[in-house]
Amino acid sequence: MSKQLLRSGTSVGAMVREAEHAESKLDFIHKMAIAQKEINETLYWLELLYKTQYLHQIEYEKFSIAATELLKLLTSIIKSTKSNLRS
Repeated sequence: MSKQLLRSGTSVGAMVREAEHAESKLDFIHKMAIAQKEINETLYWLELLYKTQYLHQIEYEKFSIAATELLKLLTSIIKSTKSNLRS
């Protein structure tokens, strides 16, 4: 489980980095959407690690809050980019 957490967590940063040099706005949205899916998966692994007592509550809450904020940020970026694309 911890390896899955590491994989999905680091994938978020990699996809955001790729989005910085996207070939188009649609490519940017696509890469940010993948990052959004990866942070959502990261939240799943955090929850699972907490429920199986690999993470203490304080650790879980700290990481979960940060990941949730990142999810909200990515969602906002995707929505605003789509809105700007339509304009």
